[in-house]
Amino acid sequence: MFMQVERLTKAYRNITVVNNLSFNLDKGKCVALLGPNGAGKTTTLHMIAGLTAPNKGEISFEDKQHQDVRSFIGFLPQHPTFFNWMTPQQYLTFLGLLSNISKNVLSHRIDEVLETVGLKGKEKQKIAGFSGGMKQRLGLAQALLHKPELLILDEPVSALDPEGRKDVLMIIETLKKDTTILFSTHILHDAEQICDNIIMIKNGRMKWNGTKSSLRQEFTAPAFTIETEERLPASLSSLPSEQVLFHSPYKATVGVKDTSQQQQLLQLLVDQQANLVLFERKQHSLEDVYLEVMNK
Repeated sequence: MFMQVERLTKAYRNITVVNNLSFNLDKGKCVALLGPNGAGKTTTLHMIAGLTAPNKGEISFEDKQHQDVRSFIGFLPQHPTFFNWMTPQQYLTFLGLLSNISKNVLSHRIDEVLETVGLKGKEKQKIAGFSGGMKQRLGLAQALLHKPELLILDEPVSALDPEGRKDVLMIIETLKKDTTILFSTHILHDAEQICDNIIMIKNGRMKWNGTKSSLRQEFTAPAFTIETEERLPASLSSLPSEQVLFHSPYKATVGVKDTSQQQQLLQLLVDQQANLVLFERKQHSLEDVYLEVMNK
């Protein structure tokens, strides 16, 4: 267990933003923190990064008691800011010296991180001329500069166009081979694509914590999509409304609880001599599961 969060609570005046939140983070995992706007995601990340002090609770790291955790955490805020008159090389040199990286190591390390984030060859250009995607890459470079053991990313692709999102996600995919990553996002497809585990919070409280596969197993019942050449059998309408979702007179999704119900569904279609065009198990997306968890 790399990191343990216990009963974390943060309030601003009379508003509790994070409420008794507890979870563990295993070394080498990429974990997505999901939740609606105002759920407390950014505040949680700020407390873990050591940027905001909790009112209650503890954050502990293995073998790192009584240490300044900021020395081994890399943090990318949702809206990173830069000195636009600087070049990437100047900017990273400035931050590296603030982080007490020796000058002998720093020059080589800057080359490495710029290569990693795809900015090699841009190190002497003015940041003022950078696109949003290039600035996000530079923000990621500064978070990686001191070789952090934990990389915290707050909505790393929310402000990017599709191409920029794809590029940054590919970089994160590469980084997770060597670094533990915790990132927040409201783009569920991105979380589904690159994360190992998922944490869902709402109103500052835990709603779910576990692997993607266990999430689907717990919250999504099996369902089958049916499509016929003629109109669907009228007997489908006799099933409970929560079990059948009609897309058209010829297509519907039918939920089943177990194998016996699946067999009954097939038998119903055979008895009605339905000419099937499609009969396949529905693949539930992370968005389907997310909505079910949040509305629970």
